[in-house]
Amino acid sequence: MSKNLRGLSDRKGLNPGLFEEIAGTAGIKMPDRQELLDKIAERSLVGKSSVLGASTFYEFLREEHQSKKVFICNGTACLTSGKQKKLKNDLLGLFAEDEIGTVTCLGHCHSNNAIMHENKTVIYDGNADLKKLLSQPEPVTPVFFTGTNAGNPALLGGTGDIHEYYRLLADYSGDIEKAIEEIIKSGLRGRGGAGFSFSAKKQASRSAEGHRKYVVCNADEGDPGAFSDKWLLEERPHSVLFGMMVSGMITGADTGIVYIRGEYPESVESVKKAVSQLEDAGLAGAGCRGAGFCFEFHVVEGMGAYICGEETSLLNSIEGLRPEVRTRPPFPSTYGLFGKPTILSNVETFANIRYILKEGGDAYAALGTEKSPGTKLVSLDGGFNKPGLYEIKMGTPLGLVFNEFGGGTKYPVKAFQVGGPLGGVVPASKVNDLTLDFESFSREGFLLGHAGVVSIPEDFPVIEFIKHLFVFTSAESCGKCFPCRIGSTRGMEMLSSAVRDGEKIDRQLFEDLLETMQLGSLCALGGGLPLPVRNALKYFEPELSGFFR
Repeated sequence: MSKNLRGLSDRKGLNPGLFEEIAGTAGIKMPDRQELLDKIAERSLVGKSSVLGASTFYEFLREEHQSKKVFICNGTACLTSGKQKKLKNDLLGLFAEDEIGTVTCLGHCHSNNAIMHENKTVIYDGNADLKKLLSQPEPVTPVFFTGTNAGNPALLGGTGDIHEYYRLLADYSGDIEKAIEEIIKSGLRGRGGAGFSFSAKKQASRSAEGHRKYVVCNADEGDPGAFSDKWLLEERPHSVLFGMMVSGMITGADTGIVYIRGEYPESVESVKKAVSQLEDAGLAGAGCRGAGFCFEFHVVEGMGAYICGEETSLLNSIEGLRPEVRTRPPFPSTYGLFGKPTILSNVETFANIRYILKEGGDAYAALGTEKSPGTKLVSLDGGFNKPGLYEIKMGTPLGLVFNEFGGGTKYPVKAFQVGGPLGGVVPASKVNDLTLDFESFSREGFLLGHAGVVSIPEDFPVIEFIKHLFVFTSAESCGKCFPCRIGSTRGMEMLSSAVRDGEKIDRQLFEDLLETMQLGSLCALGGGLPLPVRNALKYFEPELSGFFR
């Protein structure tokens, strides 16, 4: 059935796509909205139930979302910062309780005080005139540091003149094998979390048969604590677009889709502006005057679903299908968007490619370690004295990153969650045992992932933290596989009863639940949750022992 629906979505195309038409009904009340959805289904030759199923999946398209006027970030970094309660109280002076919603995550983990209002991110430090701020948003620059220990950073450098910036593409268009060689020598691994070889993806998509191929940028950065993609999309969008164009040139794709999470409205605006600059300059789009290679971009704005950060859910979303995880194989490189070969990677991965082609693969590899080449963007949350984004050479001691770049923490911290809600919980005592690379984290039983860092204060209960992880997973599960859908809910129920009612959790039953989720879940949402929970159980057993039997 999904293949048939995928074929119909492919028939409709991307101008606009089925998902974008469905998303366009946001804010329209029933029954008028249902009439529009039915017409969309008829035009697309897709069943009404399929369109309804997709439209009811997303947070921003749900009817209850439409009654909200302002949204508070409820991401992990904001939760542990303790600022959410004051934000809510201040907003209650202007809005009714049922007009205030939550959203995860706005990418301001460095300040922990962001609000979404009328599809714009507003920074409220607790002192400004809130009413005036919301009616006439003024630019507020929160404390945000950047820095690097790479003499010639791969990602923090500026763009300059775009004609000069993209000239490098023309230099390689006549020697694609040379571009492939440099990327292979660089050893570039995906920066979205899994660390998979980028050249392996590229080679699989390049060799796959198909008259049509795609390049998809996963800009659905939903991990609370990470804002590196957000920064690149808003401050260095051309580095991302350049990387996508090179990928298209190598694999034979002439179309790229940037799927940006709806919680980043400024990122959507920035990338659309950058695409327009390329089209106006004749470097991309229908009027392309490039050197034998033309590439067309589509910018798609998500509608609020963490699971769309999983690559196959993202593809289903673009196609207008319900964004549930696909079983694999086949993998996107051979069966991706609309069933066509697709090279799909994240923002930071694509952003590295220009440096690799300009400076050479060997120069990029030398910035890191043998197995973890290059640099990594690290997001430090508001718990640090110098919160912000740092480009760090792989292999750098984690303690140096936290203390010399981050300036240490503002308050006593007992642990750090690195790599998002599915990343490991690193006790403060283990920081000096780790270096910033995939191997060190894996060896010690943690996960580098996106390298977003959330500080867990000394006085923040660990039981509340792991309950939060189950609540998050339960809310964001696509529901396709039972271990994730049911397991996250049962875990949430057990932990909630323990916290609220003092009901002891059967430790063996809890361990069985974690094992079932890890082994049986289709993707890393359910399969990854056990890692931080087990870390917490291991390193904070004295604090947690009273909740288990």
